[in-house]
Amino acid sequence: MQDDVRLAPPLRSIHVIQGTHAVSNDPDTVLSTVLGSCVATCLWDDRAGWGGMNHFLLPEATGSDAEATLFGAYAVELLINELLKHGASKSSLRAKLFGGGRIVDGLSDIGAKNGVFAKRFLEREGIPCVSESLGGDRGRRIRFWPVTGRAQQLFLKSTVREAAAPSKAPDSGSGDESFF
Repeated sequence: MQDDVRLAPPLRSIHVIQGTHAVSNDPDTVLSTVLGSCVATCLWDDRAGWGGMNHFLLPEATGSDAEATLFGAYAVELLINELLKHGASKSSLRAKLFGGGRIVDGLSDIGAKNGVFAKRFLEREGIPCVSESLGGDRGRRIRFWPVTGRAQQLFLKSTVREAAAPSKAPDSGSGDESFF
């Protein structure tokens, strides 16, 4: 007699890089990114079954910056609008925020500015932030399941370095893992 073994379908992984976003309603899709001082906004509407993630570099553009998608003000709007296009309701959206670390000592703390911006933006839009992991001195690897809002965070080894120190690739060794 042969056992009826059912294997879970493989996850479809979409990596979200700086200045981009992704949305999905596929329960087998996971969105991922790696953050230092950047922030990822993870939004989902569990009623509609849609969610998404963005990855922004700086809070707001100054002057005539051409790469608008790198800035939180534009990136979060794009993500919200994309979810609304697919049937999500703004009143049902929930958020999780990640990143905003202080990665280079001696320079302005852009990570903290990114985190403050993201929290204020969501507050102005009336979107509750149900959890956050912002600040610190380590990078993070984030995985987000857009249909359910489940998130996983893996801290990387400390990446803080002196501003004048030569550039060194961050160690991708294991660190602390958290589920949200």
